[in-house]
Parts: sequence; structure tokens; C-alpha cells
Amino acid sequence: MANSDATQSILTVISQIPYGSVTSYGDVAKRAGLPGYARHVGYVLRNLSENTTIPWHRVLNAKGLISFPANSDKYNEQRSRLESEGVSFSATGKVSLSAHPW
Repeated sequence: MANSDATQSILTVISQIPYGSVTSYGDVAKRAGLPGYARHVGYVLRNLSENTTIPWHRVLNAKGLISFPANSDKYNEQRSRLESEGVSFSATGKVSLSAHPW
């Protein structure tokens, strides 16, 4: 699969994540037909334009954590977007992937 095809598959999958739901980088990779390519999903998300309509904020790491450094601007933006969709965080900043499944 060419890199641009892989990127498009990843973006298509992420676009389908419903409001109020979250999933992991690894799950996105599997659904895109790229099992084992969770890091590539992160690379694709890292390179999105600022004005993207792709719901990037609904993708978390396998532990249910936001991958940006805590209290960074991007961390705060992702957390705020998720909370506005009703996604709850534990005291340790973790989201239960099973409580907000896709």
C-alpha cells in the first residue's frame, strides 16, 4: 500500500469516529487495514493542518491517555474537545476506552 493510500485510509477511519467516542492509535491502524502501524497513525495526525475537520481529538493511546505532554496547548485543546463531547477523565487524566467505545 502506497504511503498516500495508507494516509487516506487512516483519515477515512478517523473521520468515522462518532461524537463522544474514542479509540486508540492501534485500533485506527487495524481498521485502516494497517495492523501494527499505530505510530504511522500518530505521524498522520501530527501532520494535519491546523484547520482540519478530521476529529483527531478522538484518538488516544492504548492506555486511554492523551499523547501530548500534560498541560501543553495541544493537550488542553484535546481534553477540552473531548470533555465538550461528554468524554470523562479519571483523576489521573485517563479515559476509559470501554466507557466511550467506538
